[in-house]
Amino acid sequence: MPQLLLQVEEGCTRRRPIFHNATPQKSIKDVKGKSKSSEMLLAFLRVFLLASWLFYQAISTTPAIYTVMEEIAPPKGWIQHHRAPQDHILVLKMALPQPNFSELERHLYEVSDPNHERYGQHLAKEEVEELVAPHSVSLNIINDWLLSWGFKEDDISRSPAKDWITIKVPVAVAESMLDTKYHIWEHVDSGDHLVRSTAYSLPSHLHGHIELVQPTTMFSRFRAQKSNVFKIEPFVEDSDNSTSTKGDSIISNITSVLIDASCNRVITIECLQQIYNTSGFKPSGEGNSIGITGYLEQFANEDDLQLFFADQRPDAVNTSFNFVSVAGGLNNQTRYEAGEEANLDVQFAFGLSHPIPRTFFSTPGSPPYMSDSDTPADSDEPYSTWLEFVLKLPHPPLTISTSYGDDEQTVPESLAKRLCEGFAQLGARGVTLTFSSGDYGVGDGNVDPATQTCISNDGTNRTIFLPTFPASCPFITSVGGTSQIPEAAVSTFFSGGGFSNIFPRPEYQENAVASFLETLPEGTYDGLFNRLGRGYPDVSAQADWFKVFVDGIEYLIGGTSASSPTFAGFVAMLNDVRLSAGQPPLGFLNPFLYSKGFEGLNDITRGHNGGCGTPGFNATQGWDPVTGLGTPNFGKLKELVISG
Repeated sequence: MPQLLLQVEEGCTRRRPIFHNATPQKSIKDVKGKSKSSEMLLAFLRVFLLASWLFYQAISTTPAIYTVMEEIAPPKGWIQHHRAPQDHILVLKMALPQPNFSELERHLYEVSDPNHERYGQHLAKEEVEELVAPHSVSLNIINDWLLSWGFKEDDISRSPAKDWITIKVPVAVAESMLDTKYHIWEHVDSGDHLVRSTAYSLPSHLHGHIELVQPTTMFSRFRAQKSNVFKIEPFVEDSDNSTSTKGDSIISNITSVLIDASCNRVITIECLQQIYNTSGFKPSGEGNSIGITGYLEQFANEDDLQLFFADQRPDAVNTSFNFVSVAGGLNNQTRYEAGEEANLDVQFAFGLSHPIPRTFFSTPGSPPYMSDSDTPADSDEPYSTWLEFVLKLPHPPLTISTSYGDDEQTVPESLAKRLCEGFAQLGARGVTLTFSSGDYGVGDGNVDPATQTCISNDGTNRTIFLPTFPASCPFITSVGGTSQIPEAAVSTFFSGGGFSNIFPRPEYQENAVASFLETLPEGTYDGLFNRLGRGYPDVSAQADWFKVFVDGIEYLIGGTSASSPTFAGFVAMLNDVRLSAGQPPLGFLNPFLYSKGFEGLNDITRGHNGGCGTPGFNATQGWDPVTGLGTPNFGKLKELVISG
C-alpha cells in the first residue's frame, strides 16, 4: 500500500504530499497485455492514489477543528488585566499519554511491599522509561503538528521517556497553537503577576495524544511563601533559651530515651538524635546518597553550613555538598543572599546523615511576570522541570527531601496527576521522596469561622478544606510536624493534613485511614473534605525551634520545612543500615510504613490541626491526618528494615 508522507519546506508551513512505494513505471509496463484482472488492479491503484491525494489536499487546506482541552473558572484572588505582550516568551510543556503506566504502578507496589517476593528489586532507568513511553502513533502525530508550525527537532526538548515535550514560544504563537488568549493576571494579596489563560483548545485529532499543556491554567504562586518555613526569629542565648547550659533531663514516655530538657526550647542535631534514638549510630555512607531540592532562588550557603557544623556537628566541619544546577539554577554564595529555607534543609538533613554523600539541587522555579525587556521566560511550576532533569540522572540520590507546596486546588488536576506519576517513576527506581505536609492545618490555619479563607476556586465559592500538593500525591511520603517532649502536633502552628480531592485513597493506607474515619462522630465536617481521598501526612517529625545559621546569624525556625529534611535524614541512615547488610535501598517508603514500619514509629496522640474556621482533626491512636503514623524510633526501625 502506498504511504503518504509530508514534506515541510523550510521557512514556510506549506506542505505537499510525497508518495513512496507507489507502483513503479516498470511494473506498469509489465501489466500491459496481461489479464483483465491485472488491468482492474492497475485501475484500482490509480484511483486509490488519486483519492489519497485529494484526501490529503482536503485535510491540509481545511482549518483544523479546535475543541476545548481545559477550562477553569477565574481563580479566586486573581484579577485579570490587559492582554499579555505578544513577544513575551512562554515555556510550553506538553504531556503525552503513558499507556503502560498501570504496569509501572504494579511494579512499583511489588518492589516496595516488604511482604512481596520482589521487595527491593527496583527497576533500572531504562526499564522505567520503556514503561512510561508514549505510543509511537502519539509521537508521530505530535511531531507532524509541531512541524506544521515550523518547529525543527532542535527546537524541541524531550524527556528521557519522550513523554514530555518542551518548546519556547512567544505569546502570539502560543495563542494561535492553543486557540486561546493570554492575559496578565494579578494576585490581589501579594501583587504577584502571571501570564495565564483560563481555557485552551487543541485540534480535535490531538486530544487523545496530548494530556495537558502548561503554563495555561496553572495559577500556583511559587514564591517564598510557598516554602513551608512558617516562622523565623533570632536566636537569643539566655537562661531560658540556651543549649550551652544543659537543663534537667526528660525521659521520653514513648522511647524511654534520656532527652536533655533544653530540647523543649531549641532543637539541635543532638536533640534529634536523642528524641529519635540514634545516638551512637555512625553511617558508613558507602553507596548511599541524600539530596535536597531548592527553588525560588533559595541558596544554600556553604559558609553558614560550616558555622552550623562547628556548632552542632564538629566531625563534619570542612565537608560540603555537591551542587547541581537544574535548568540554570544558581549557586549564589553572597552571604546576605542565603535562604532560610535552603539553609535549614541542608543543615539538618546533611547534619543528621553525615557522612552520607549529599546533593543540593537548585531549580529556578516560576518567575513572576515583569513588563520589562529583562524578564526571563515564563514557565509553569518548577516540579516538572526538576523531574525532567532528575529522571535523566543514571543514579539520583536515594533519598530526596522537598519543603515546598501549594494548595492542591491551584494545580490543574491533569498536571497534578502527571507530576505524581513522575514521582512514581523515581520510587520504582529505588528513590525515597519526602515532602512537607504544609503549615496551615486543614487549610488556612485560621480557626475563626468569620475570617477563614478556605474558599473553593471552582466558581461555587464553597467553604472547603484545602489539601496541599505534592503532599497529597500517593507516591511520596508526606511529613507532618510535632514539637515538645513528650511530642504533640505542633501547637504554635498547625501540621498540614487532610484528604486529597484529586487522588483516591491508595490500598496501602486503606485500613489505617478507614479506622480513623470510623472514630469521627457522624456528620463531622460533612462536605468539607473528601472521605475517599488519599490521606496525609504519612509520618511526622519535630518541626519547631530549629537552630540554624543564616547570613552568619543564629535563628530559630519553625515549619514542616524542618520536619521533611529531618525525616529524610533518618531514611538515609536506614538506607545505610540496609546497604551495609547487602540489601537494596528502601525506595518508595509508604507500603513498608503502613504494613510493618509503623511498629517502629512513635504514635502521637496529642494536638490538632485547625483551619478553615474549624479545630481541624485531632491526633489520635493510630494514623491521623495531623501526624500520620507517628515519628521515627530509629532503634526499632533499623531492625525492621533489615528483617524486611
